[in-house]
Amino acid sequence: MSTFHAVVWLDRREAHVLMFDREHIESERIKSRSHHKSKGGHVGSHHDMHGRGASVSGSHSPEGGHDSSDENFYHEVAQALVGVHEILVTGPAQAKDEFRAHCKRHDPAVDKAIVDVVSSDHPSDGQLVALARQYFHKYDLNAGDPTQL
Repeated sequence: MSTFHAVVWLDRREAHVLMFDREHIESERIKSRSHHKSKGGHVGSHHDMHGRGASVSGSHSPEGGHDSSDENFYHEVAQALVGVHEILVTGPAQAKDEFRAHCKRHDPAVDKAIVDVVSSDHPSDGQLVALARQYFHKYDLNAGDPTQL
């Protein structure tokens, strides 16, 4: 289904990709195959000053911070969004920001389509679509400028 809008909710375990138009909604769930666990603070953050990480590069480290993010998972999510013109990314923690960073590095066409990254808890798919419809309505009224929302 080729749609203009999509919303993706994700954490490090799974992603809910919802593409929609006025009459149709297509849903896809993508599971991470990674089994890493958080080991402490984020490397490259204030936690680094307390000896929890080996690098200040902003990447993750086995010595502190999270293990390396599941790039295959983020790439699979990005592939599900290819061809969508406007994407809203949401979720409860850092995975949404890691996904955006992944797209900047590896999936520039998807990155270009991401209009915003916002925090949210664990809404149902129906609540996600309602959130996205409301967001995109305001976004389109403001001529595609997320700073005006």
